[in-house]
Amino acid sequence: MLLAVITAASCSKQNDTDKETAPPVDTTNFVSRTTGVTFQEVGHPKGVTDYVLQIPASYNQKKAAKWPVIIFLHGIGERGNDLNKVKNAGLAGIAAKDPDFPFVLISPQCKTDSWWDVPSLTILYNEILEKYNVDSSRVYLTGLSMGGYGAWAWALSAPEKFAAVVPICGGGTPSKACVLKTKPVWAFHNADDPTVNVRESRNMVNAIRDCGGTLVKYTENPTGGHNAWTKAYSDPALFTWLKAQKL
Repeated sequence: MLLAVITAASCSKQNDTDKETAPPVDTTNFVSRTTGVTFQEVGHPKGVTDYVLQIPASYNQKKAAKWPVIIFLHGIGERGNDLNKVKNAGLAGIAAKDPDFPFVLISPQCKTDSWWDVPSLTILYNEILEKYNVDSSRVYLTGLSMGGYGAWAWALSAPEKFAAVVPICGGGTPSKACVLKTKPVWAFHNADDPTVNVRESRNMVNAIRDCGGTLVKYTENPTGGHNAWTKAYSDPALFTWLKAQKL
């Protein structure tokens, strides 16, 4: 009991000291933003030009906060120039129901008849870090179907940009998977998926594990068809896991 009291007192004293010596956070460059869901355009003339942005309701009050970021890549059906399609798709649609979803959510739109392009997405990535009050060590990448392929591809080409990756019912290049052996990855797929064969996720997960990767998680549901994302994105455990990951 005495040891516990001493430890508690010591911790309390240390915490008080930390509070006294911690430097104040400079918020002079803070820029207020419209909270909730808005449509945005990338400032760079090339690359992905439009995206759905969701900013937490408390963003402008918490000027000293550096928010974690999720970049969500949609599937093939949301391509085009109508951001309303993206707004209602996958994670974007689910998160919009929570005004204080505790991430800055970026959901770009892929152009008609095109595929997710890493150079274009990198332009978007750089603008996000420059424009918003976010934590560069807590940027998370996810995508479904075509976006699942995009998430694998981007993570394989630039693993240093992301604290964690969540590809859903997509696939990648197993021969390149070793670059993700120290990266937290949580993949999802349904065994009876008629659109993207479940082997696509299995092969990527197994390739990472064969390289000695121990941080990869894999959730495979026996049924559910192609839609493995609604269940994944509706589970609070996924976001608890994400928030625990940091570069």
